[in-house]
Amino acid sequence: MKKWMFMLTLVASVLFLAACGNDTKDSTKEDQAVATTADETTPSLKVLENEKVGKYLADSKEMALYYFKKDEAGKSNCSGECLENWPPFLGQDFNVPEGFDKKDFGTIKREDTGAEQVTFKGVPLYYFVNDQQVGDVNGEGVKDVWYIVNKETVLP
Repeated sequence: MKKWMFMLTLVASVLFLAACGNDTKDSTKEDQAVATTADETTPSLKVLENEKVGKYLADSKEMALYYFKKDEAGKSNCSGECLENWPPFLGQDFNVPEGFDKKDFGTIKREDTGAEQVTFKGVPLYYFVNDQQVGDVNGEGVKDVWYIVNKETVLP
């Protein structure tokens, strides 16, 4: 009877440990699936290329991003009518393309709207209202103060 009880306890222990081991594997697989899904759903900035400007930074919908030469690090000087033509690039969580450093991106709180505007190397980023489709870079060089963003961009 003692041998039978010992064998039963041994088999129960093995089954218990095996079940615990499977929970850990399943949990790890679930964690990886959640991480992959979260990463895939996080918007990503992209690098596109155009004959006129070469390689440039675009949002997840492939619309060009610009900076305003009159802005200062941490402060937007584009407001009112300016914002009608140059809407701010707003966001908080996104992936950056190869060749860019995530640490170069941040946000500022706009004084006029309180919205979180994305910055690159401290300078706020914008769209151009006349860029209607992917590949448009109509804002490049406008009034000699609006420029496309790329990894070689030297900011004011």
